[in-house]
Amino acid sequence: MSLEPILQALAALVAVLLLAWGAAHLAQRRGLVTTQPGRLSIRSAVALDARRRLILVSCDGREALLMTGPTGDNFLGWLPPAP
Repeated sequence: MSLEPILQALAALVAVLLLAWGAAHLAQRRGLVTTQPGRLSIRSAVALDARRRLILVSCDGREALLMTGPTGDNFLGWLPPAP
């Protein structure tokens, strides 16, 4: 059993990872990718049963409660701000 194919595979893996890292670094330097948090984010998600989920969404500092399920998605309302 030769060690050469394993070393070639590892070298190819390292080359691909270096190319991916370089592309990501270049995209970030050119402003194509931002690291700032977005305006919309999912704060929490809870499975109510096998088909329905309750999702807490944050948008511009406000929080909304959504329920998703097989019959459709429901907007339950905005939550009052925390004191």
